[in-house]
Amino acid sequence: MALSESLYPALQFAEIALRNAVHRELTARCSMAAWYDSPLARLTLWQQDKVAEAKAALARNRKPPMPGRIIAELNFGFWTGFFNNAHARTGIGSFLSRNAFPYAPAPEQYQARLDRRWQDIRDLRNRVFHHERILHWRDLDRRHQAILEIIAWMSPELHDFAKAHDRFVLIRKDGLDPWIAKLENHWPKP
Repeated sequence: MALSESLYPALQFAEIALRNAVHRELTARCSMAAWYDSPLARLTLWQQDKVAEAKAALARNRKPPMPGRIIAELNFGFWTGFFNNAHARTGIGSFLSRNAFPYAPAPEQYQARLDRRWQDIRDLRNRVFHHERILHWRDLDRRHQAILEIIAWMSPELHDFAKAHDRFVLIRKDGLDPWIAKLENHWPKP
């Protein structure tokens, strides 16, 4: 539980940074904040359905379908979907790979590489946010570092902020002993 909790800040910063970077770049490309309504965005049918669902959810809650609200309503899979094979054919994936990650090394700005990274991050995020066990994962340190790295590729300032709030390394280093001690203090053995 502590290990999962320690990943929340980095995962949240990565998700928000991705959403904001894609929104910024597609707003510029389509010359409108409601870029999801523009054919220039070249959304897949699945993404178009997700936008329609977001608009319907806002309507049910009697909220106007403002771009900021729609953007916030869309799930993480919507955003990571811009780097999959479907967007390799539309050209949007390559456009975003170059423009949404201005601080990434050139070899890392390839859509397929970003897709693989976002799949790994999304997989970890889903395990953490759905309260599944991750203690047995052998590559958690690498995945944690990859999350911080991809944040830096979008925003060095946000990366610094994320690192300042990051407790993963400390929690990982301490291991289970502090948590077992707390349990034993609370529930002593008979």
